[in-house]
Amino acid sequence: MSTAAPRTGYAPVNGMRMYYEVHGTGDPVVLLHGTFSAIGTSFGLILPHLAAGRQVIAVEFQGHGRTADIDRPLSDQAFAGDVAALLDHLGVERADLFGYSLGASVAFHVARTRPDLVRKLVLAAFTYRAEGLHPGLSDGFGELRPEFLHGTPFHEEYLRLAPRPEDFPALVAKVSDFNRRVRDFTADDVRAIAAPALIAIGDSDIVRPEHAVEMFRLFGGGVAGDQAGLPASRLAILPGTTHVTLVHRAEWLASMVAEFLDAS
Repeated sequence: MSTAAPRTGYAPVNGMRMYYEVHGTGDPVVLLHGTFSAIGTSFGLILPHLAAGRQVIAVEFQGHGRTADIDRPLSDQAFAGDVAALLDHLGVERADLFGYSLGASVAFHVARTRPDLVRKLVLAAFTYRAEGLHPGLSDGFGELRPEFLHGTPFHEEYLRLAPRPEDFPALVAKVSDFNRRVRDFTADDVRAIAAPALIAIGDSDIVRPEHAVEMFRLFGGGVAGDQAGLPASRLAILPGTTHVTLVHRAEWLASMVAEFLDAS
């Protein structure tokens, strides 16, 4: 695993200074974290494995981690624009995107709006429509309160990294507003994505297994590979794994991701 110190910086994109880290060398893969998270809580365990064989670019979204908030609502569309602008700033012409939860939605948006930037997608715990979640799980997503997260690793990480730790209640309010405005995509939206995708969930994730299989088929999977040949996209359902612990399966998941990204 890579142990070298990363190169860190702040990129001026879309009216803010976006924090990023660059680990390792080789073909670039961009890590996009989950809601209320930063690089550490989403990818701290898996990042060293990936950086052993490629260049890992890890970012922190508006209002998350070391990237200060700005006067703009949170949205996966806006985050996707920020990621594209960051890659342009760094001179990265094409990369693989590995998104987890919210980050997977952002990766999907980048693939839709800037397909020139995307070679392959890893979509971990992603749904393209609300029905992809287990029934009832989204109830209350738009009514979050800061105290619900006090004492969690996400809150502790925010207090440790944020430029203005006192802004945590404002972040929670913005996330609640964002959750109320999330819109579904269509099957045709998924089929239109040119980049191959690895769909990954836990077998006890907030994402229904049926939905992951549905997305896999929309990305061209679900065929008899011995007769038709292996599709470019892949499906991984990790046993004994929840939404939170999906990214804790570091060696296991990293080996699947690396093999998928290396495949011709």
